[in-house]
Amino acid sequence: MPAGPRRRERLTPPADLVAAPGYGARRVYQAYLAAWNRHVDAVLTGPQFAVLSAVRAYPDADQTALASAVALDTSTMADVCRRMERRGLIARHESPHDARAKVLTLTDEGAAALAETNRRARALDEALLAGCPADQRPHLAALLNDLGRQWEDVAERDDL
Repeated sequence: MPAGPRRRERLTPPADLVAAPGYGARRVYQAYLAAWNRHVDAVLTGPQFAVLSAVRAYPDADQTALASAVALDTSTMADVCRRMERRGLIARHESPHDARAKVLTLTDEGAAALAETNRRARALDEALLAGCPADQRPHLAALLNDLGRQWEDVAERDDL
């Protein structure tokens, strides 16, 4: 009798991986991406959502300044903005102060996409943080952002 499909054994991560903060960060990020794609928006990516949020928060800011606000390098930011401009979510204009700089504005379509995605993202946040007491959630978000800043600083150092 032919054997049926074999079930794959689910292995636990090795102890040295579990002890490494980078592994935990990558695991959280991978799980977040999967949850975002399934429950928020499979078309509007997290970085695109971040850019739209920053454009709304900082009207007429230039693309380079916004890149730092959303933790994207300038080449990734340029690519994200080109795709969003093609989709009609943002408009890019020459800066009145610097012809090399691109100023970003939110279109009506971009504002609508941002509002809907924001609603879904906040629902995802609630689901992801359901096991965390409500009064601790702001502290968790602050800790994650502090770690992000610290790790960005470490990435820039030459002395490791």
